[in-house]
Amino acid sequence: MHQLLKLLHEKGKQSKILCVGDIMLDTFYYGVANRISPEAPIPVLRVDRKNQTLGGAGNVANNLCSLSVDVTLIGVVGHDEKGRKIQTLLKEKGIHHEGVVIDANAQTISKNRYIAQDQQLLRVDFESVTGHATSITDDLLTHAKERLKKSNVLILSDYGKGALPSYVIKELLKESTELKKISIVDPKGNDYEIYRGATFVTPNRKELIDATNLPTDTDEDVVKAAIKLIKDHGIQNVLVTRSEKGMTLVKETGEFHHFRTVAKEVYDVSGAGDTVVSTLAAALSVGDTLEEAVQLANLAGMVVVGKIGTATVTLKELEEAMTLMDQQEIASDKIMTLAHAQKKVEDWKDRALKVGFTNGCFDLLHLGHLKILSESKSLCDRLIVAVNKDASIQRAKGPGRPIQNELTRASVLAALSCVDLVILFGEDTPKILIETLIPDVLVKGGDYTIETVVGADVVQKNGGKVHLVDLVEGHSTTKTVGKILSSS
Repeated sequence: MHQLLKLLHEKGKQSKILCVGDIMLDTFYYGVANRISPEAPIPVLRVDRKNQTLGGAGNVANNLCSLSVDVTLIGVVGHDEKGRKIQTLLKEKGIHHEGVVIDANAQTISKNRYIAQDQQLLRVDFESVTGHATSITDDLLTHAKERLKKSNVLILSDYGKGALPSYVIKELLKESTELKKISIVDPKGNDYEIYRGATFVTPNRKELIDATNLPTDTDEDVVKAAIKLIKDHGIQNVLVTRSEKGMTLVKETGEFHHFRTVAKEVYDVSGAGDTVVSTLAAALSVGDTLEEAVQLANLAGMVVVGKIGTATVTLKELEEAMTLMDQQEIASDKIMTLAHAQKKVEDWKDRALKVGFTNGCFDLLHLGHLKILSESKSLCDRLIVAVNKDASIQRAKGPGRPIQNELTRASVLAALSCVDLVILFGEDTPKILIETLIPDVLVKGGDYTIETVVGADVVQKNGGKVHLVDLVEGHSTTKTVGKILSSS
């Protein structure tokens, strides 16, 4: 995959990808919900900020743009404020959109999400239910066919909202086949006959069930269902997205590959499928192997679900994620999400093992850190080390910190024999981790008192102990950084 990313860096701008489909405006309202309405038993959201971004096929194009690929978007918007906002966003991002058709009789599709403390409370959609007149979709088809001649890859982002009636899909796939272009379809509905001739279709597990009426519980089930789609509808490859189980690629030859996920905290799945499709298209556009392209798309999906909102993935983020995968292998998979850590801790406690917990930034590992870690391990059978993510360190220590990114810091700790589990956290304190894992021993440096240690009350309430480690004089990351800066 490293070579594939290198190719994207070098050739991405030369690739031309055409995305056709249902364009939407995604609006996110962020705030705090700390009380219940007196009018009904529902939370009251106090909105602090609003963010508007491209959704649907627009999100696919936005992801391609983030991957430094030349992309053209074709679809339909209404003659309204939201439609104008979409066109403004496309212009700002440098996405070609001359083929976006304006339908004066339809409202622009929009999805509005209301979020409190990183949790979606409600989604409100606005859309036309009557679809578009044939004259509108005819215009779309004309623009798309003309642009397809100059493109390497065609993406059909079908949300079933009217921009891609069956005759448009069939005509574009036929044209794509004749021009020998790669075609990728993010499908909708149960009629896969309209996707005949596609190079790829990318159903999720539920869509695969609906399309084949076959089970998809096991790897074998997924392969059988995908083969049925291929044989029944003349599709070359089926890529099934399977949430936490990763992806399964099935070829028309019957050959298949399963791509597993790397353990990661899932915050929001909004638009994750769009990221997978766009990354697959970008990878294939530079001419690399199919398996590596899918592997990179799988990695991109894992990165994007760790973000809030309809998000995109950059080449730099993919490089960092690859580094994490390499480092996790070196660290024997000690780096875990909270959900995985909880299961591991339950197993340890079932075996009557005493669980210890400490936390910190661990930037530029020094003698003081090693003393805390070794003393922590001496107090327990299994030691958990919680590590602040980069953003939380920046909030606490300023934009110049950390010196080393979160993946590197976590991996260095995981490589130590005294550390049994490493978990990254983005909050300002590890309170949620401690409340979830309930360690038997909580350890912090001697610059704290037991009363000021976050989570001490939780541990003590559950029969555990809090231990303070004497600091090693003259050793701190802040002082080390200061010496480096003063000597440079």
